[in-house]
Amino acid sequence: MLRSKYILFTMFALLAVGASAQKAERDYIRKGNRFFNDSVFVDAEVNYRKALEANPKSSVSMYNLGNTLSQQQKFKEAMEQYVAAGKIEKDKMKLAHIYHNMGVLFQAGKDYGQAVEAYKMSLRNNPKDDETRYNLALAQKLLKDQQQNQQNQDQNKDQNKDNQEKKEDQKQDQNKQNDQKQDEQQQQQPPKPEKKDNEMSKENAEQLLNSVMQDEKETQDKVKKQQQVIQGGRLEKDW
Repeated sequence: MLRSKYILFTMFALLAVGASAQKAERDYIRKGNRFFNDSVFVDAEVNYRKALEANPKSSVSMYNLGNTLSQQQKFKEAMEQYVAAGKIEKDKMKLAHIYHNMGVLFQAGKDYGQAVEAYKMSLRNNPKDDETRYNLALAQKLLKDQQQNQQNQDQNKDQNKDNQEKKEDQKQDQNKQNDQKQDEQQQQQPPKPEKKDNEMSKENAEQLLNSVMQDEKETQDKVKKQQQVIQGGRLEKDW
């Protein structure tokens, strides 16, 4: 009997705690919504986070927190909240809103491929959403333009690379032709005479000739003097 009373008391206590947590969650969400509608996004964020503390599996709090983070340009954190909410939420209409907002963030970041997929997921959950359908068509067009621009850039890059390589080849060919022409010109020119080390200059030759002539004159003068001496003197026969 005592054991049964203890179990009932525990059950009531858990229910009371659960009810209190649910009430706290609802109160924080309401406060967060009021701040959000008044564009006081920082205070809205604080209350949505408190709602998540009261109930960590509240997809509504996650979705609302994602919205207020997005308004503060905290797109990465906002996307994390949308992804978490999408994993928990089972209601199709709420899932449609979650994926729609994910598509908006992807589109804002120019990730048009991911935006297209997110909008498609939103329409699978709510095919009657004309705004999502319009966003899907726009994202598809932007994706096509982006791919075309990327293709053009790649083609221009390849063309510039080909032109650069062509210029380099032409430059190498021109340098080769110039080298060949220079070699041919050098072969056609007659060889220059090399000056030998023992080659005598004209001035040296003249000086040497004058010296020889002077020596010869002096020799002739000596011979004449000796002849005069011999002629004038007396010769003795050597027996």
